[in-house]
Amino acid sequence: MRSRILTILLGILVLTAVVGAHGQTSDSNALPSAPSATIQQNAPAKPSAESKPAAPPDSKVGSGNAPTTPPASTTPPAPVEPSAAAAGGQSPAQAGSTSPTAQGKPQLENPPASDSDEAISKIVTRVNEVRIVFTVTDKHGHYIKDLKREDFKIIDDQKPAEMRSFRNETDLPLQVGLLIDASNSVRDRFKFEQEAAIEFLNAVIRPRYDKAFVVGFDVTPEVTQDFTDDTEKLSIGVRSLRAGGGTAMFDALYFACRDKLLKEEQTGPVRRAIILLSDGEDNQSHVTREEAIEMAQRAEAIVYTISTNISGMKGAGDKVLVRIADATGGRAFFPFQMRDVSDAFLSIQEELRSQYAASYKPANFVADGRYRPIEIVAPGKGLKVRTRKGYFAPKQ
Repeated sequence: MRSRILTILLGILVLTAVVGAHGQTSDSNALPSAPSATIQQNAPAKPSAESKPAAPPDSKVGSGNAPTTPPASTTPPAPVEPSAAAAGGQSPAQAGSTSPTAQGKPQLENPPASDSDEAISKIVTRVNEVRIVFTVTDKHGHYIKDLKREDFKIIDDQKPAEMRSFRNETDLPLQVGLLIDASNSVRDRFKFEQEAAIEFLNAVIRPRYDKAFVVGFDVTPEVTQDFTDDTEKLSIGVRSLRAGGGTAMFDALYFACRDKLLKEEQTGPVRRAIILLSDGEDNQSHVTREEAIEMAQRAEAIVYTISTNISGMKGAGDKVLVRIADATGGRAFFPFQMRDVSDAFLSIQEELRSQYAASYKPANFVADGRYRPIEIVAPGKGLKVRTRKGYFAPKQ
C-alpha cells in the first residue's frame, strides 16, 4: 500500500515538471526577436490617423479652400530690394514653402533666422536721409561759397531736420541732360543755340568723370547721343538735330528724367542737371507740366531753362519755364539777344561749380509717398538760397 502511494506521488511530480517546462517554451516564443523588430522599423509605415503630419500653424483644419490668415507680427518686415531677392535665389513664395530634405523629413515652414539672414536684413534696411544740393547768392547775384555747416537750418515739412553731412561741393561728378526744342517755333536761332550748347558741353564735361546726353524734341523726344563723356560725340549729337514739327516739351522732360537720369548707374553722390532750351510753348504732350516737374523732382534733377523767345517780351511760355526752374531749384534765363545765349550757358557752368551738398534726417518721417516741402534758411540779410522746393517720400 505504501509503495502504491509513493508511485502516485512520483507520477504527479513528473507531470508537474513536464507541464512547467512546456509553459516556459511557449512564453519565450511569444516575444519578438531583435532582428524582426529592426525589419519592422525600416518597413514603410502604413498611413493611419496617428501617422498624418500635423497641419501648419497658420492653416485652419477643415476650412476647405478658405484663405488662411498668417499670424500677426509685432514688427513690420524690412523692405527687400530686388537685388537681395535675386541673391537669395528664391521668390518669397518659394522661401515660405516646405520642401523635403535628403532624408525625406519636411523642413520647418518658418525656420529661425540665421546670422546670414540678419546680415541681409541689415543691408536692405532703408535709411531715411534726404540728399540736397543748393546755392547761395547775395543781393547782387554773386555766389557765396565759404559758408559753414552751422550757418544753415533745414526745415522739412515745416519741422527742423537733423543735418547729417555738409560739404562745399564744387567737384561732384555731373550727369547732364541737354534738351533742345527742335520744333518750328525755334527755327530762327536754332543753329546759334546748337553752337552755344556745344561750347557749354566742351567746357563742363570732364572725361572719365562727367557724363551727358542729348535729346531733341518736337512732337516726340529723340536721343541723338546717349550718356557719354566724349564731347566730340556730344557735339555730333547736337549738330544732328533738325528743326521741324510741333512741341511736346513736357513729354521730353518727363522722358529725360524717368528713362535716362533715373536709370543711369549711380555709384556715389552726383549732381543731376537738365538744360532745357525751348520757348515754353507746348501743344503735343501727353503728360502735364506738373507731372513733368514731379518726375524731375523724383530724379533729383535741377532744371535750368533757357528761353528761345526772341520777341523781347515774356510770354505765357516763359512763365512755364520759370515754374519748372523754380520747382526744381534751377534758374530760368531769357537771352533776348543771341549773344546772351552763351552768357546763360556760362552762368549755368559757374553755378554747377558753386554748390553746397548736404544730407539730413527729417523729423517724424513717414514713408507714405506724400510730397514734403523743403526750406533752407541761410544767415544774414540779402542772402538767397536756391534749391528744389520739396520731394516725394518713398512708399513702403
